[in-house]
Amino acid sequence: MIRTLSKWVCPPPETHDKPDPTQDRVEWFRCVPYILIHLGALLVFFTPFAWPCLAILFISYATRMFAITAFYHRYFSHRTFKTSRLVQFLGAFVACASGQRGPLWWAAHHRMHHRHSDTEHDSHSPHHKNFLWSHTLWFMTDYALPTFLKEIPDWAKFKELRFINRYDWIAVLFLALGCFFLGEWSAFQAWSGMNGLSMLAWGFFLPTVLLYHATFSVNSLTHMFGKKKYDTGDESRNNWFVSIITFGEGWHNNHHFFPGAARQGFTFWELDPTYYTLKLMSLFGLVSDLRSVPAWVKEKAKS
Repeated sequence: MIRTLSKWVCPPPETHDKPDPTQDRVEWFRCVPYILIHLGALLVFFTPFAWPCLAILFISYATRMFAITAFYHRYFSHRTFKTSRLVQFLGAFVACASGQRGPLWWAAHHRMHHRHSDTEHDSHSPHHKNFLWSHTLWFMTDYALPTFLKEIPDWAKFKELRFINRYDWIAVLFLALGCFFLGEWSAFQAWSGMNGLSMLAWGFFLPTVLLYHATFSVNSLTHMFGKKKYDTGDESRNNWFVSIITFGEGWHNNHHFFPGAARQGFTFWELDPTYYTLKLMSLFGLVSDLRSVPAWVKEKAKS
């Protein structure tokens, strides 16, 4: 227990070694913060409700979901667009506040997932162990703890990214405290009818839980349920429901066939809010060079 507790306080390791597949035992004590966040979401039933609660919930969820999908996934994992060093850090910081570890860790594990998708070397395939393992338990193993620097030499050179990756709890704590103290501000209370605990519940705990399970559903649900539009050699599928809750990430079979595009909804009816937001940001010069879907990719789709 002392060894596991030290991993909460000390930065997670960085290594150039290959992952050790034998370190796949769930460290249940490490699940405690994850469980506490879920329990914290129950505060919504014990604090005053006002209609601004729903707006706070949506803003907290949507902002961080976009940061995960646009920056952790499409930018850091696949480099599908370009941006400045400042915007890259801000995107990483906001995504980090989702409690899904740091940008370098996320990109490294995701790149390994694509290389080994749905094989025995894929750490979160539902076809390797089971649904629950794919959805959340793999995240709590010693295998999943390190950042495998060999996978991300392109990002390891940025000192600010290395810092926020090693101290990923800073962004989480910043958001939680920010929500609480905003709720304690008298002017905000008068406008919203909320207090510190209700802000913590609706602005941090509940949307963080929703973010967890929406993001994790890309690992689990989109490798089990949906349409296989392309032959990808794995079980990735397009799932419209997951696309809605993850702002376009549910077009997963599309993505596994051609991960190099900034857009994952390859047709006009495959809604991709993350891509639309990136296009809007490009108009203001915040991002650039969004990589498009080549014509040959669309022609390869099954009828």
